[in-house]
Amino acid sequence: DNPKQVRMGGYQQLVRGDVMRGKFRNSLESPEPFVPNEPTHVKFTMPDIYHCFRSGHRIAVQVQSSWFPLVDRNPQQFIDIYSAQASDFQQATQRVYRSASSPSQLKVWVLP
Repeated sequence: DNPKQVRMGGYQQLVRGDVMRGKFRNSLESPEPFVPNEPTHVKFTMPDIYHCFRSGHRIAVQVQSSWFPLVDRNPQQFIDIYSAQASDFQQATQRVYRSASSPSQLKVWVLP
């Protein structure tokens, strides 16, 4: 547990954030739509920043389809974002699968 009486207990800090449009997961030249409710392999590498995670620290990973207002809004459809109309924007649910048939992993380099 993260005790509340400890200074910064429950504190979260963004260590690294980046954007990768899912439709470009295999190629920047040939975007591909996701198929709803179908597990899809997505490999994403974030540049290292040599952050020190100390004993007791926990790592959280967020997967989201929009980082507005830092990045332009996502209509959640396989359309050109820049020509999307207000009526094109819709809600979406993102899933990270974690089962024997659809495993997920996070690789973290550890320095000695």
